Amino acid sequence: MPNQQQRDTIMSQQIECFFDVGSPASYLAWTQLPAIAARHSGQVIWKPMLLGAVFQATGNHSPVTIEAKRQYLLEDLQRFAHHYEVPFTLNPFFPINTLLLMRGAVAYQDTPHFQDYLTAIFTAIWVDEQDMRQPEVISTVLAKAGFEPEQVLERCSSPKIKERLRQVTDEAVQRGVFGAPTMFVGDEMFFGQDRLMFVEEALAATT
Repeated sequence: MPNQQQRDTIMSQQIECFFDVGSPASYLAWTQLPAIAARHSGQVIWKPMLLGAVFQATGNHSPVTIEAKRQYLLEDLQRFAHHYEVPFTLNPFFPINTLLLMRGAVAYQDTPHFQDYLTAIFTAIWVDEQDMRQPEVISTVLAKAGFEPEQVLERCSSPKIKERLRQVTDEAVQRGVFGAPTMFVGDEMFFGQDRLMFVEEALAATT
């Protein structure tokens, strides 16, 4: 069994990422964090949370509620997508209620299909411009990705899954999270996909 110093070292080699699939910045961070972790023999610990509940708890709100910020956000996200060399389109139905989608993320988090699920959902929203507010659209996206939509819905309806999402969201708020994505390397917090360079510096300092 590792001692406290060893446990602290293991934790410092992890990037904890609190995210919501309805956040375009979370999508961009998701495309980059695995490579950052791999470069430093680290690990990404994905923490699905409900961003709307975080906003409510912290008094924060989406920048798209202010038109000038919305326009700037679109341009800035496009800049970063070009820099990262990944596809990105601002979803015309943004912002969306992601409660069901985030329950799905929690439901598959500890399975081999977690990244398949995230790939399907993130791509549908931030590349293919799908209206993921519609149950029939969600079902089609999941089926194309090899999931059984009825099985996903059953998992999402589990009280255990609902409670787990609440717990992680509460954890995020307690640790000072106010938006998505928010990353931690040890006790150091970094907000936004535009802070990934600092995440990597912090991870590199632990190896």
